[in-house]
Parts: sequence; C-alpha cells; structure tokens
Amino acid sequence: MNTQPAQAADADPRPLLGEPLPLDLLNTRWTDDSGAHDLLERPGGLAIWLSSAGLADVAPDTQETLGALLATRTALSSLVTSEGYGLERSREMLNDTLAHGRVRHLLGTEGPETVVETDTPGWLAAWRTAEVYLRLLEEGADRIRKCANPDCRLRFYDTSRNGRRRWCSMAACGNRAKTRRHYERHQGGPGPDRIH
Repeated sequence: MNTQPAQAADADPRPLLGEPLPLDLLNTRWTDDSGAHDLLERPGGLAIWLSSAGLADVAPDTQETLGALLATRTALSSLVTSEGYGLERSREMLNDTLAHGRVRHLLGTEGPETVVETDTPGWLAAWRTAEVYLRLLEEGADRIRKCANPDCRLRFYDTSRNGRRRWCSMAACGNRAKTRRHYERHQGGPGPDRIH
C-alpha cells in the first residue's frame, strides 16, 4: 500500500517559485547538489508548472502547450543572458509567440472588459508569459537579475526597495555565500564549496 500523500508527486520541486511568469518559466531549469534539472522534461512537469503558474484552469496540458512554452523559454533565455541565438533572432522568436495572441477590449454588461485571445488554447500560457516579459521590461528591465551565485542559473525580479537583491534565495545561495565568507575569514583560505 502506498503511504505517500497523493499530492507529493505533483509538488513543484524547484528551489525558487513565485517569480513573474517569464522568470518562472526560465526557472524550470535549475541545478542543485544532485545535478541539472528541467521540470518541463520530466513526466507531469508541464502540469506542475501550469499549476504553479496559476494557468492550469486556462491552458491545456498538451504537446502544443509544451512546444510553445519551450520555444518561448529558448527566446527568453537568449534575451536575458545575451547568449545562444543572436538578440535579433531571439526577438523574432518572442515576437512569433506574441503573434499567436492578442488582447481584445470589449464593453461588457458590467463595463469595460479585456479578453486575451490566442490562435489555439495551446498558445495561451506562452503568450501570457511573453506579454508579461514586455511589461517587466517597461517597469524595470534592470530589475531582471541572475542569482549572484555563479553556479546558480535561477532568475528573479528584484522588488526590493533599494534594488540590491543579489540571491535567488537568502535561504539557499545567500546563506551558502555567507557561510563560505565566514569560513574564509576564520580559516584563512577558501571555504567549502557547497553551492547549488
């Protein structure tokens, strides 16, 4: 008899959750002590991400959705790192995603309404992710950051008042860096390298 809770298999295993959609999508790839991971490559991973992102009720868990998200993730990854594809090609890829949807404004019975329409339901998650990326660029492109731990690939949107956040998480990378610095000060040499 299986004694594990049913939701344990559906729990999001990623170390950083709750970032804006484009960064949350980028953070579906991470590295920890056991190696590199890609949530979207594991069985059930798309459903986990859609649920974590609050899109499970509006975007289907289909191959089309997965393909659209993977293409969008590739474009975003190149855009935020300036690596991989050239920036022009990355912009084209993101614009390809945006071309699959649109915002329609209506006057409904309760007043003004805004409706997002995509070519097919499979493009909704990717389109929303790309659209949120544009808003982040307008609000503060310089606040889109990579964790200061060189071994960590996670991204975050710095909402701190002074704009000086450095770590994906103080509990993970931040504390590890503090521990290493403390060790180096008191031991006179490099400390243990246990970084994810």
